[in-house]
Formats: sequence, C-alpha cells, structure tokens
Amino acid sequence: MFRFLAFALALTLTIPLAGTTAAETRVPQSPAEISLGFAPVVKQAAPAVVNIYARIVTQGQASPFAGDPFFEDFFRGFGTPRPRVQNSLGSGVILSEDGIVVSNYHVVAQATDIRVVTNDRHEYDARVVLADKEADLAILQLEGAEGLPHLALRDSDHVEVGELVLAIGNPFGVGQTVSSGIVSGLARSGAATGNARGYFIQTDAPINPGNSGGALIDVNGALIGINSRILSRSGGSNGIGFAIPANLVAQFVAQARDGNTVFERPWAGMAGQPVNADLAHSLGLEVPEGIVISDLHPQSPFRKAGFEVGDVITRVDGQPVNSPSEMVFRMTVTGLGGTARVTRVHETEVEEVEVSMIAAPDDPPAEEVTLDEKTVLPGLQVARANPAVIARLNLPLSAEGVVVTDPGPYGARAGLKPGDVIGAINDDAVARPRDVRKALSDPGRWLQMDLLRRGQRVRLRFRL
Repeated sequence: MFRFLAFALALTLTIPLAGTTAAETRVPQSPAEISLGFAPVVKQAAPAVVNIYARIVTQGQASPFAGDPFFEDFFRGFGTPRPRVQNSLGSGVILSEDGIVVSNYHVVAQATDIRVVTNDRHEYDARVVLADKEADLAILQLEGAEGLPHLALRDSDHVEVGELVLAIGNPFGVGQTVSSGIVSGLARSGAATGNARGYFIQTDAPINPGNSGGALIDVNGALIGINSRILSRSGGSNGIGFAIPANLVAQFVAQARDGNTVFERPWAGMAGQPVNADLAHSLGLEVPEGIVISDLHPQSPFRKAGFEVGDVITRVDGQPVNSPSEMVFRMTVTGLGGTARVTRVHETEVEEVEVSMIAAPDDPPAEEVTLDEKTVLPGLQVARANPAVIARLNLPLSAEGVVVTDPGPYGARAGLKPGDVIGAINDDAVARPRDVRKALSDPGRWLQMDLLRRGQRVRLRFRL
C-alpha cells in the first residue's frame, strides 16, 4: 500500500496543475491534487489526437478453389480480377487550426479514401499532401477545417531519458486511449525495428496496433514524437515502443507548407561506419565515438568543406552522432539550404567545420528514358548514374553508367530490378540511356543483358 502511494506521488510531481496559467513543477499540496493525476494534461491534449480510417482498393483474383487445401495452389491466379477493399485504422495529430495532421505513412499509404474523426466526433475528408515511406511519416490536410485544437511541437533534442510521457491513440479501434510511461532511450537506431535509416525516441508507454500515428506528449502537453512501431513477439505491447522525434515532424510540416509533394533530404555524398573500440584504438581516439568516413563522392558537400576519408565525425550542430542513421537524421532536421556545424577529428586534431546542406545534384543530367511499345521491354526506365539517381536508389557512391530506375512489368518478369547497372546488351557496351533504347528496339531472337547488381555481376539471357 505504501509503495503504491509513493509511486502515485512520484507520478504527479511534474504535471501541470489545474487553474495555473503555465506548467509548474512542485510537490502536490493536497489529496485533491494527487487525485487529478494526468487529467489536466490529457484534457488539454486529447482533442488534438484523431482517429484515421483509410480505405484501400486493390485488385484481387476471385477463384472457385479459394480455401481448398489441394487445388488452391494449383489454380492460384485463376479467375477474373475483382476489386478488393482493405481498411486501415490508425491515429493522427492535429498540428494547426486549419487542419494540418501528421500520421504514419503506413497508415495512409495508397489509400483512395481517408476519413478523419476528431475527439468530439466531427468527421473530415482528408488528402495526403506529403508522404515518405522511409521516414514513415505523412502530412494530411483536412478539407474545410478551421479553428481546430492542435498541439505545439517541442524541440525533441531537449527530451531527456526518464521524463514522464503519455501516449494517446486508438489501439485496436476501441476508442481514444491514454497510456503513461517514461522516455526509455534516445537516438535509437531503426536497425532493431526493420528500418536501418530510422531514428527514434524509445518509450515504455504501452503502444498497440491502432496507436500508430498517435501522439507521444510530455507532461506539459507538447508533442515530442509520433508513435510509430513496437518491438514485440506477440503483436502486443511489451514496453518497447518507438516514436519519430518532433524535430523531424517539423521539417515535414515546413516542406508541406512550401508545397513539396516529395520530401527532400540533404545529401551527404558520404559513406561511413560507427567507430568501435578497435577502430578507436587504431585511429588514436581516447573513446569509441562518432563515425569514420570510408568513402566520399567527388561532388559531396563534405569533400568540398575539406573532409577526407579517415576523418571521424563526432557531432552535428552540437549533437552526438554515433551511427549513419543519426547522421542522416541530424542533416535532415537541419534542412535543405541550411548550414550544419560538424565536429570532426582529423589526425587527432578536433575542429568544427561548416557544411552546406544541399540536395543531391542532378549533374551530369540523368537523361532518364522510358521505353515504349516499339521495344521488347516497354515500360523499362533507365537513367544515367549521377548523385540524384544514386541517392534515390540508395546505390554505392561509386555507381556509374546506365541504371535501371524502374524495370516496368516486362522488365520485372525478365528479372531486372531497380538499381541494376546495365553494362552490355547482346555484348554491345551501354554508355548512355539512349543506347538501351537502340539495343532493345531490334535485339534479334535472343536477348542477353550483363548487369552489375549490388557489386555482383549478373547475366540475364532469354529467348524472345
């Protein structure tokens, strides 16, 4: 009994108390204040958290053998394609009174119809104005919205481990639900969650299916993150949840306001790896920290700022970076057109260097070509490798030549994949995208393509 009371008192030490004009941090003065718990902050924040219903129409096959344990596999794909309707349920957070809402990409991806329901049961049609699969974020605009309650974004760089937080969302569709916990960790790499370039705030506040896109708020009601995913063997919450930091959300909102339909990230033109104990010893570092540069593209802004292979980057804008995912995050929140203060160790000398945040240059021109029906692989898209193409397809910095950007339906059947570098077609060297069009316009009875796929040589050969 006494342990429970002590825990209840600890939970109420830093909440905003009713009747105050600003958040206060003090010991509760009466049993009435203790009984309030998180009620004041929930009352303030909950109206800005919404339920999102997304409708997705896909083409499916109607087979009379569906469900048959023997014939289903033999007749898979049999029947006339029919539209199938899939419904997705998630949460979102209102960030402006005119109806800007942030949610997860996986909640609204490919949706043909999106309905948003507010806490007071008002319904709005919504459209996606900016979405990015890699970051798992989407910005929606509610139609005809005005005067809506909304949450303020907090600088997530100032969030500390141990802070009390609340997760608000609609788990399993049961209705808006609030759960509490603490910030369990910061700068969590997405490698543990299936997204190697992710960067998250970790919390033990219970997050379940349907919470995706919901709010992670502090005790003052400010948004510090968007709940995104969990680590779980059962599918339910095990106390390891991840939220996308508010500083990244702010960049998405800014680009959506500017009219961007594709999220743009600064380009590093650099490859690196975390500094472990062995690397630190060989580099003469006292402690293993930062990332060591292993490759630099000739057009990299880091190369232009004087960085060299073997340099160690330890901080960006005063914040530590210990993995490539942290580096990507720090550059992204700095934003295109900005300048980042990068701390590097060069031959044991520590210095701070300013680096311009630029988009990947489309230089030399990509000369992207889409093959038409006059070729044997209509729909195939190829481009000349340049920094913009390398960044888009996540290719090695050394990639050069003609790259498959989209295999198209026939190219995919032939075995082509995005990122394949075409070296030769029927033993004729390919140097420019137009060479591919010429070679595939009249290839003869056989087609042979020599490719470089992620460093491995591949040969495709088939009869036409």
